[in-house]
Amino acid sequence: MKGLEGAAVGSGPILVDARGHRCPVPSLRLRRALEACPDGGEVELLADDPLARIDVPHLVGSLGYRLVLSSQDGSVLSFRVRKESALNSATEVPSM
Repeated sequence: MKGLEGAAVGSGPILVDARGHRCPVPSLRLRRALEACPDGGEVELLADDPLARIDVPHLVGSLGYRLVLSSQDGSVLSFRVRKESALNSATEVPSM
């Protein structure tokens, strides 16, 4: 996908690797990828800024999309966001 620095596109979700960047860069890159993502598509964000744990769910909720996965492996936070309304699904998001 052209114009998405740190993003990779394949048959799965768009991957945005924002490790090594501090707030607000991970959220800005996630937002840009979501804008380019088709409806029903997913974006996965990798970040190592601890503030992403707060910023990303807030951003996703404010955009009206669905946070479908939130996990942590060492210092790396991983978020998967589906570009659909959070009101259309009753599935709970696993917490870190």
